Amino acid sequence: MFERLGLGSVPRETAVVVGLVSGSHVVNHLYLVLFPPILATLAADFDVGLAALGVAMGVQAFVNTALQLPYGYLSDNYDRVITLALCLGLGALGAGILAVAPTFEALLVGQAVLGAGIAGHHPSHFPLLSDASSADLRGKAYSAHGFAGNLGFAAPPVVILGVTSLPGATWRHAFGLIAVVGAVYGAIACYVLARHVSDEVTRPNPDVGDARTEATSRLARIREEIRALGASRPILGLGVVALLASTAFWGVSSYLAVFLENGYGVASGIASLSLTAMFVAGAALILAGGVLADRFRPGPILAAAYLLVGVAVFALASEFAPPLVAVGIGVLAGSLGSIGLPARDKLADLLSARSDIGRNFAVVTIGIMIGNTVAPPLFGALIESSGYRGTFALVGVFAVLAAVATVVIVARYRDGIRDGAAAAAAEQGS
Repeated sequence: MFERLGLGSVPRETAVVVGLVSGSHVVNHLYLVLFPPILATLAADFDVGLAALGVAMGVQAFVNTALQLPYGYLSDNYDRVITLALCLGLGALGAGILAVAPTFEALLVGQAVLGAGIAGHHPSHFPLLSDASSADLRGKAYSAHGFAGNLGFAAPPVVILGVTSLPGATWRHAFGLIAVVGAVYGAIACYVLARHVSDEVTRPNPDVGDARTEATSRLARIREEIRALGASRPILGLGVVALLASTAFWGVSSYLAVFLENGYGVASGIASLSLTAMFVAGAALILAGGVLADRFRPGPILAAAYLLVGVAVFALASEFAPPLVAVGIGVLAGSLGSIGLPARDKLADLLSARSDIGRNFAVVTIGIMIGNTVAPPLFGALIESSGYRGTFALVGVFAVLAAVATVVIVARYRDGIRDGAAAAAAEQGS
């Protein structure tokens, strides 16, 4: 696979970093979608409705969002391995709390701890990937990372169904197994990164001309961080794009299974496994997107991907298709956006200085996580009050708005994108 991506002859350190960070992406994305495959089971076990479980998913996303910039600050100013260790350690702890939660309130606590862990993965992953890969392979490195993340999204239905098929096993045993695997992986990955990867990759890239590094007090540094954040208008714009796209994505991924089951009459097992199919398809499209992002301009790729998502979601919302065709449309609705993810990441990279890449990817991730925070409770409540058709039509509107916003951002900041591409070419030539 890596040979086809153009990653087969990279330096050993690059391969190690891309492999370990991609594995962390599997673990973190697995944590992100523990609930959707078993929403009906959780509702019965805790005697709550979809709206309440949407709030639980929103709690995870809210904590995740709130901690993006602190993690980005830690990654840009101190150490990326420490950032990753906190991420993977807290994530495993949160999954363990979910596995033993006796009440819905305890479930909320587990979701909050899980969100505190997941929050660190983008602020640590992207600086590691960027510094470990050359400019001409960065889009492919991001696509390998995204491919792994989609495998993580695809894993929970398979793991949960596999574990619960064993005599006496429940979803709690599956969650516990996932927590143990995540903890062991985190310990191994962070040890290897700390001992076998150079400081040039794992440590920050200080910029002597950056007012943040010249600030003499913690308060002054915070002020400079806020000032720098406000000045990063193209990155803030990408954050808005990510918010709109994420709202659409989490609308589909959170409620696709129950829509297929209750709206189209698809069997519950097939409806649950449609999530796995969706993420596997997305993983393949991410690989294609990485190749496209390194060959063509990333803006049009990203806009086209979101437009295709909108078309597929509108088709699903119509409820005109036969059940098995609806499964295929649902898979496309949740996966087509993946082809634009390496393009989005490359846009953020081109618009970032090396000293603030962790913070800038944190900003984009904040957009993603606001969408993740808003979508489950919003769409869960709308499904209960207005039904699936109108709710999924609104999901499609968010996808189209993401495409429109992408066009506006790329047109407005084309000079910055061009300058970033020129700097990357100069870096490659030096």
